[in-house]
Amino acid sequence: MLYFDSPVFDQYADCAYVALAGDEVVGRAFAVPFTFGIDGRRTLPDAGWDEVIRWGHEDRLLGRRPTTMSALEIALLPKARVPGSSLAMLAALKGCARAKGFAELYAPVRPNQKHLAPRTPMRAYLDQRREDGRLVDSWLRTHLGIGGEIVKIAPCSMTIVGTLAEWSQWTGVTFDRSGEIEVPAALVPVLASVEHDHAAYVEPNVWIRHPL
Repeated sequence: MLYFDSPVFDQYADCAYVALAGDEVVGRAFAVPFTFGIDGRRTLPDAGWDEVIRWGHEDRLLGRRPTTMSALEIALLPKARVPGSSLAMLAALKGCARAKGFAELYAPVRPNQKHLAPRTPMRAYLDQRREDGRLVDSWLRTHLGIGGEIVKIAPCSMTIVGTLAEWSQWTGVTFDRSGEIEVPAALVPVLASVEHDHAAYVEPNVWIRHPL
């Protein structure tokens, strides 16, 4: 709600892009400016996506001048996922950061093959390599291939909580036991508690820095 709520989002419209195929919107990209390097913000946050949105919101409320920018999302419809499309969206965000005078663009990246190994710790996932020595994950390879560098893991980048009924509605999975439950497309299992009628998903991401 601090970013995507309609009245608030207008304040970040200059950091938002859409991809068009004719008159049809087939993709979108969002970013948020924030202040980095001040007390309490000497390192990128472990709470990644969630925290950098809070930082940007706090900076705007306090009138604090942003010093850099973080990508938040690049999403494309399946029919638009052709070679070069994700790079074009990423280039748009880098161009936006450059136009604002920033020296880099950060991104709490969601590896797009991690959901195939939900029980593998992110550190171990990053250690996996192809025969050519490059990372196994294609989205991370894309970032590194254009000059990005891995800074750190954000172990709790996105936290989503809800009742068991809500989680069943969201995922189509039956939450009828306590413990770790794997759901489609999730990078890690969801932790459920029947006793508390609640479940929580804490997603790790990977902080990447793109020098500009």
